[in-house]
Amino acid sequence: MNDFCKKYLEQVRGEFAGINLTRILSDDDFYNKQYVDSVFPFSNIKCLKNIYKKVNVHVDVGFGGGFPLLPLASLNPGTKFIGFEARGKKAKVVSQIAQNIGLKNVSTYHQRFENVYIDKDCVITFKAVSTIKNLLPQIISDKTVYAVFYKGPNFYELEDLDWLPKHWEIIEETLLEIPNTDGRMIVVLRNRNVLRRTEVNNFKKKSNKNLVSLSQFL
Repeated sequence: MNDFCKKYLEQVRGEFAGINLTRILSDDDFYNKQYVDSVFPFSNIKCLKNIYKKVNVHVDVGFGGGFPLLPLASLNPGTKFIGFEARGKKAKVVSQIAQNIGLKNVSTYHQRFENVYIDKDCVITFKAVSTIKNLLPQIISDKTVYAVFYKGPNFYELEDLDWLPKHWEIIEETLLEIPNTDGRMIVVLRNRNVLRRTEVNNFKKKSNKNLVSLSQFL
């Protein structure tokens, strides 16, 4: 393991052992199934490398124990990482771990992402949370958004993308081989036509939601 993983796992096993951040606690499994699984797509898929040249804001939704949020932040110090997590205790603990490790480009919040208006060009990652069909329509934005989904190798048996609305296009579908895992399917989408400001305002009225702008978290 690298130093980052050692420091991370030390806290997961020690100070925050009672929080149940992850059940993967052996050195090799933690390195492969948490760290490598988190960073491998952005280190090896060309389109994801190119995306990071265009945007400098990365949002991770439902990061749980901090994956892929913290591993990616450790490798990309010039990118601002925002984590939204529905469980307040985990949001607080992962924030503390980030500080303990020395990551200065990460902020975590106890916040539901469907109530956030994405007013910045950004990458949004979803790992082990719901289906693409359920999550994509909840992204509210009038900017360029790249949605990256970490899925299992049996992805096409569980869901299909034929339903995709006209606002989204698939720009990458890649099955990656991760050591000591069953593999990882990465699906990357980009919004074809960004919402107009009036459409965002109409959405607010129809849904009766109090949307918070992403800029407020930066």
